[in-house]
Amino acid sequence: MELHLDLGAAGGASLRARLESALRETIRSGGLPAGVRLPPSRSLCEQLGVSRGVVTDAYAQLVAEGYLIARPGAGTTVADTGSPHRVAPPATPARAAVRHDLDPFVPALAAFPRTQWRATVGRVLRDAPDDRLGLPDGAGVPELRVALAAYLGRSRGVRTSWDEIVVTNGLRQGLTLLWAVLAAGGNRRVAVEQPGWRGVTETALDAGLEITPLTVDDDGLVVDRLAAHPEVGAVAVAPAHQYPTGAVLSPPRRAALLDWVRTRGGLVVEDDYDAEYRYDRDPIGALQGLAPEHVVYAGSASKSLAPGMRLGWLAVPRELVAPLADVQRRRGGMPASLHQLAMADLIERGGLDRHLRRQRRQYRRRRDALMVELARQLPELTVRGAAAGLFVVLRLPDHSDEAAVLAAARRAGRALEGGGGAPPARVIGYGNLPEAGGGRAVAALAASVRAVPPRIVRR
Repeated sequence: MELHLDLGAAGGASLRARLESALRETIRSGGLPAGVRLPPSRSLCEQLGVSRGVVTDAYAQLVAEGYLIARPGAGTTVADTGSPHRVAPPATPARAAVRHDLDPFVPALAAFPRTQWRATVGRVLRDAPDDRLGLPDGAGVPELRVALAAYLGRSRGVRTSWDEIVVTNGLRQGLTLLWAVLAAGGNRRVAVEQPGWRGVTETALDAGLEITPLTVDDDGLVVDRLAAHPEVGAVAVAPAHQYPTGAVLSPPRRAALLDWVRTRGGLVVEDDYDAEYRYDRDPIGALQGLAPEHVVYAGSASKSLAPGMRLGWLAVPRELVAPLADVQRRRGGMPASLHQLAMADLIERGGLDRHLRRQRRQYRRRRDALMVELARQLPELTVRGAAAGLFVVLRLPDHSDEAAVLAAARRAGRALEGGGGAPPARVIGYGNLPEAGGGRAVAALAASVRAVPPRIVRR
């Protein structure tokens, strides 16, 4: 430990007294919080340029005064004198224990490919050129942009090149950059799905944009509502698997949306957040592949690997690359170069593809087990949405109080989400739900549904 002590400014006639005074004041002011281990006397005397006896005598005096604690073999640490300064923050109130993790936003975290990732990081640390340790380009390191362009082309039908990819610190940060660039270019209003993922609305509002909500039904976004809003310059949509309804944008509406964006000259922002997971048929190709000059394709590693990866990407029309990279550079939010290089290595060596194949099999088994239990224990309720992603949508009775049902479930230790619209629903994630635990989880769900009386509807 390097310890800064200004002995010249400390009070005291002798060198030892000044050291004691400096240490005492540093402890009182919180510069050395309770629990901090001080340097050994030999180390500190070398740092300060004093004899070892000065340091040992000062330590002994402060031990006697109660400022320090000396234990054989454990060194000298700062005592807890009742000061508000601590090494660790005060304990936060414990949240209710989660007995059934049905969070639809979280993949199977225990399945993260740790061994592969460790090997990937090791290769990068060994082989990366020295210049890759510098500040990354605002659009991302070339290796990852090249790997992503190839991967998205073959897996999602995205038509892009490496120099039309911008790597971001997760999808939310990518949207923040995009809205800032659109606002600077004169866009004032964006249409969003209602209900939809709140991150889209929050980031757009933070950028100063106005929001036009558009209805979502079983066929996805109701595109014909755009005709009534000529002021809209961009539309955010999740066509492959909409959250929270689970709807897939129908072919006629895909065509209508593309017709709108070509005629209007606007932009479609495609959130392809969990399109890797489709269990009853092949995934639908990305909308971007049909109109790359009018569609921004947005993806991330949050569902394919883990939210803690904090890696996202945008495939954008070429004219947006430089403004996006410039905003990201100025704001300083670029993902770490080493992290980007490791992701590129994982993709190019096939590690991501192998991981996704394993996860598709696991998630399908978990979804199937959940569906069996829902049919057995809640036969009166229906499941909506495509057989895809990491969640199912359980429609509640029409007069259910969705907020009350959700609150009851959370109090009882079920981590899940509400549908956020009409009709009332519960969004049930199965990414972290073991097949053997499906029965107990659904029993708990059923109890919370039946524990809340229906709302009284007055006519």
